[in-house]
Amino acid sequence: MIRSYLLTPFQKFVKLESLSGILLFSATIVAMLWANSPYGDTYQALWETKVTVGAEGFGLEKALILWINDGLMAIFFFLIGLEIKRELMVGELNTVRKATFPIFAAIGGILVPFGLFWLLNDRDATSAGWGIPMATAIAFSLAILKVLGKSVPLGLKIFLTAFAIVDDLGAVLVIAVFYSGGIAWSLLLYSFALLAILYVLAYRGIYFKYLNVIFGVIIWTLFLKSGIHPTIAGVLLAFAVPIRQKIDTSTFAGELTAITDKLKEITPASHEILTGAQLNTVARLEDLVDDFHSPLQHLEHKLHGWVAYFIMPIFALANAGIVFGTDMQLDTALILNIAIALFVGKLLGISLFSFLAVKLGLAELPDGVNAWQIVGVAILAGVGFTMSIFIANLAFPGMLVLIDSAKIGILAGSLVSGIVGAVILKISGKRSAATV
Repeated sequence: MIRSYLLTPFQKFVKLESLSGILLFSATIVAMLWANSPYGDTYQALWETKVTVGAEGFGLEKALILWINDGLMAIFFFLIGLEIKRELMVGELNTVRKATFPIFAAIGGILVPFGLFWLLNDRDATSAGWGIPMATAIAFSLAILKVLGKSVPLGLKIFLTAFAIVDDLGAVLVIAVFYSGGIAWSLLLYSFALLAILYVLAYRGIYFKYLNVIFGVIIWTLFLKSGIHPTIAGVLLAFAVPIRQKIDTSTFAGELTAITDKLKEITPASHEILTGAQLNTVARLEDLVDDFHSPLQHLEHKLHGWVAYFIMPIFALANAGIVFGTDMQLDTALILNIAIALFVGKLLGISLFSFLAVKLGLAELPDGVNAWQIVGVAILAGVGFTMSIFIANLAFPGMLVLIDSAKIGILAGSLVSGIVGAVILKISGKRSAATV
């Protein structure tokens, strides 16, 4: 009973991410077709349209694609921050024993692709792309696992999700440290002062969502102006959201019973409208539910659909429109380096580090999962899309040839990883079922 209660939210998460992967794939195809159609000029013109937020003379003016990459993606990173905090406090990373296996896998999945890219790359012009093959697109990966159906055990999906969270944390740190510009320390100091206020309030269990939103907009702007990529503000703001409920279950149940009894005692004015007493009681019920919600869990639940079904597909639509043509200039070496680093790097890094953790007795394979399935997921982790394209834009600012080449390398490596990983998981799933 307890196990089914705990797994239901995770199964909903897998379903959500799987559909998100399908939408991402669809948005990518639409972007490519649109960019290479007779209406390709409208594709470029749309994302380069200047949009001003704020009053004239006191606002921010940026191209639409930058509002997506710097603004909407800050919400994406905010959600990642919420997921990281939840996993660290109550999820698959909240104890050393539970965290060891996915952490080892994630470390391997970060270090080996980076090392492989560094070994393959022999030019200074493309050296900044070392962070591109580090990230795993969890939405695409879970979508592929969803297609494979019952041949994939639930433990494997939990493992993929857990190491992808650690993987995302690594990517966030890389972006913050290595892909930010010259830093205006005074602005950064102001933003950290505001963050400190939110952290103190969260520590004391005090949470005002509108205050967090106002502070969040100010902190995002300060990060933007300071030279640190503003999406990092999203992650830091997530850690200012409390995870604890204001009231426990027994208090909630007792209050709920009292409210229910009160509603039964009140004589309704009619079947169409509520009396003043009923309205007050319903308002009390709403406040009770708000107090019972975990602020972090509630926000994560509310944002997940927006991020999965809107922000990530919009990001793909705006960034995946590579224009192909006979006169197209591409950096073939960069394409191959990224594709190889994604496929081979993730395969070797995740597999070797995972099995090393088991061999050293630091971790054990998840229930119902065999070694070949770990290899299959390691290959599947080479599907790097959202975060990889995001880092490519930061690594090669304004260098369209390198950005387009990086995107092609990402798509090629992801396609090969997705197909080969799915085949291995399908075969290993059948073998596992045959031995039962």
